[in-house]
Order: sequence, then C-alpha cells, then structure tokens
Amino acid sequence: MIKYQFKIRTRNGLIVENLNIAGTDRAEAERKLLRMYLNSEVLECTELFGGSGREESMDLNTILALMARQEKEGD
Repeated sequence: MIKYQFKIRTRNGLIVENLNIAGTDRAEAERKLLRMYLNSEVLECTELFGGSGREESMDLNTILALMARQEKEGD
C-alpha cells in the first residue's frame, strides 16, 4: 500500500493538513478519507515515499548481527 498525505477543507470551512491515508492507489485513499470527512474538499494530495527514518523490515544478516551483539553485551 502507498501512503498519501492530504490537505482538506471540512464542511465547516476548517483546513486540516497532514492527513495520512494508505491505499492501493490515490482514488482508494481519497475514498477512505471522504468517508471519514463527509462533504469535505481535497485541496492537496502528496504521495509519501519510504524514508520515514526507520526501517520497516530487516534482512537475516542484520538480525543475526543484532543477536550476536546482544550475546556479547550479555557476557
């Protein structure tokens, strides 16, 4: 799934920014958003990419290295 960041105007006229919604595409994410914020208007939409600063998954070598480091620190 891809994450999208929205900026919307609610039905009361308030601007809400940084709404992050995941979807298989922009249309699905927008449908989810509009179900939560009825009668709102999408002002901006940006596709977010990986670089959130943390790794989502680790490979086997990284896990083994962490385990080896823990064993050394535990001695």
